[in-house]
Amino acid sequence: MMARNRFLNKPSCRVSGAALALALWAACGGEPEMRPPEPLLGLGEVAYPIELWDAGVHGETMLMVHVTAEGMVDSVLVATTSGQAAFDSAAVAGARAMRFRPGTRNGRRVEWWVRLPVSFGRDTVRVGRRPEVDSGRSG
Repeated sequence: MMARNRFLNKPSCRVSGAALALALWAACGGEPEMRPPEPLLGLGEVAYPIELWDAGVHGETMLMVHVTAEGMVDSVLVATTSGQAAFDSAAVAGARAMRFRPGTRNGRRVEWWVRLPVSFGRDTVRVGRRPEVDSGRSG
């Protein structure tokens, strides 16, 4: 005998989590339209530590930056160190001062984690190519 749903007086059935997720995905029109945050130009300059400049040292620090739905930087973590504490500190300080065009999902602003490389070269300091989207974004 099949179990009855006492509220709807209809036979109930069990649906696996994967089947339910697939049904919801299809019902919502498929994959959501997503646009990651983009840094605004001219903000968040990174200073090259003078002692490392004088020594001719260069390197790259990879940061994880949490961008709020308003485009502000909420948190900054060093994902991969350059091996030089002064580079890592300068990268974090520069990232904290940055502002972003907020990321969106289906046209709505959302908070988001991005990976942001900061390269220290003898001729230049380059902040990010385009920030990489982290699979662990929130929102």
